[in-house]
Formats: sequence, structure tokens, C-alpha cells
Amino acid sequence: MKNSYSNIFAFNKKNLKKTIRSLNNGSIVGLPTETVYGLGGNAYSKNSIQKIFKIKKRPLTNPLIIHYFDIQSAIKDVEINKNFKKLYRKFCPGPITFILKKKPKSKVHTIASAQLDTLAVRFPKHKVIRAILKKINYPLAMPSANMSSKLSPVNSRDVCEEFKKKVKIILDGKQCKIGIESTVIDLTKHPKILRPGIIPKKLIEKILKSKIYYKSKNKKIVSPGMMKKHYSPGIPVLINQKKHDGKSAFIYIGNKYKDKKGFFTLSKKFDLKIAASNLYKTLRLIRKQGYKKIQISKIPCVGPGIAINDRIKRASKS
Repeated sequence: MKNSYSNIFAFNKKNLKKTIRSLNNGSIVGLPTETVYGLGGNAYSKNSIQKIFKIKKRPLTNPLIIHYFDIQSAIKDVEINKNFKKLYRKFCPGPITFILKKKPKSKVHTIASAQLDTLAVRFPKHKVIRAILKKINYPLAMPSANMSSKLSPVNSRDVCEEFKKKVKIILDGKQCKIGIESTVIDLTKHPKILRPGIIPKKLIEKILKSKIYYKSKNKKIVSPGMMKKHYSPGIPVLINQKKHDGKSAFIYIGNKYKDKKGFFTLSKKFDLKIAASNLYKTLRLIRKQGYKKIQISKIPCVGPGIAINDRIKRASKS
């Protein structure tokens, strides 16, 4: 049964079958993951991949993340290695994306990988997307369900409001628990984090028993999340702000300005994981309330705070 948004469908057997039929026919659908909602399409289909890029107005130089059910389904498309196996055993299914060498005989369309010899692959945890991946015989190319460079969606209504009726089916998987995009790690050479996420560098280093680094400046985009301007709410964002200007929305962590108009806390208890899960939701709320500018106080750059700072820094680019 449909809810008040006519293209949002409850997750049940009937709508699962409906969604899979749509994917098999080359359509693009809105799907939940534990991180953010995505726009999914058949990764082996040129037609489906082209639709994703077109609807998002995404540059063809920006590759897509390819989603698989498990390692057995991915092994035909990518070269796996020891580091991948270690991280897969620890974190998958979950919020981590691996950059791996693409096999020459991979069926993933070259447009999806931006003509690169690598693939960004992920094994999502959310029950809705896993139910779909288990029943189809192809992986899903699935970037976040937003217009290119804009805010990622964290619930089905966000997707509907972003694309209106351009996306015919959006499966409702409730609010995304993590609320920011996956950690991306390049495993083609010495492990290197290309995009910070909720899984911290220190934990990855512990699993690999090796020092890893964040990406160095590189003009070549080899992974999603590397564009300078991204995650934009559509209004100016100022970061590391010490004082409220009296008219902008002011985002902070804690409970100092409780119930004060114009102030929005990401976590009353200074929990950076909760702050990360509330970031996009808060940015969207502020935009809907009609504010013309967003000020963000300094966010501690530790743990999930590293990922938060990455997102707000890119959101602040004009």
C-alpha cells in the first residue's frame, strides 16, 4: 500500500517483487542503505547506468559505487587481495567501500567505473537492499539519491522531494541509521582512505596491522566523494564559527543553546556518532525553514568528527 507520497512504497513481498521487476526492465529506483539512500540500477546495463548519470546530472568522470550481496558475487568483477579479505571479514556487510582492480572480463559497464581500471565496491547491510541483491543476478550501481553535489538523502521523503516523479519507485526503509556515506579505502596499492566515514582509520589500521593514510591531493577522481564541492544544502555554509551573526542558522554540538531560536544541535550529549547521523537531516531542516545562511561551530576532528568535518568542508565550497 502506498503512503502519502505516491511513489514511496512500503517494504513488503509485493513491493519487493515490483521493485525487482522494475530493475530488471532497466529502470532506476530509490533504495535505502544503512548510510544514505541511493539510486539503484543494473550495473551491467549501459542503459541503466546512463539513466543514473542523467537523472543526477552527475559528471561522467565521477565513478559509481557497485553494490554486491557478498564476496562470491563480487569476485567475477574485481581482483581481491589479503587486505580486502581482512576488512571484509570484519566490516561486511557494512558502511565501507573498497577500491579494487577491475577484472578485464567484468560485466560492469565502463561508464559506471568512469573508464577506470578500478571499481568501487560495497556490501551494504540494510535489510531492504540486501533482500534485493539476494534475488537479482547482477550488482547494483548505486550513488546517493540526490542531485550531483547536493545533500545526500537519509529517508524516503528526501528522495521523493529531490526527484519528484522522475523516480517511479522508492522503497521505504525508514531513517538511515548512520546518516553519512561509507568510508572509502583504496586497496589497489598501499591502503589509503579516500573518503572518511563512520569506520575510523585507527580501527582499519588495527585490522590490517599497518599504518594507512588519507588521500594526498590528486586531480584524478578515482572514487565517489572526492569532488571539492559536495553535500551542499543549496545555501552558503560557513564553518568553524565562534559567534552567531544573529540571523543565520547556527549548528553546534552540545546543549548550550537549548530551545534558542536559530540554533540547531547535532547531539545534546556530545556524541559524534549521533552528530554524524543528524548532519544531513539538520541541514535539510534548516533549508526548509527558510534560512539564507548556515554557520557551523568548530566540530572536534576525532572519530566520526573527521567524517563530519570532511562533509561540511566540501559543503562550504562555493
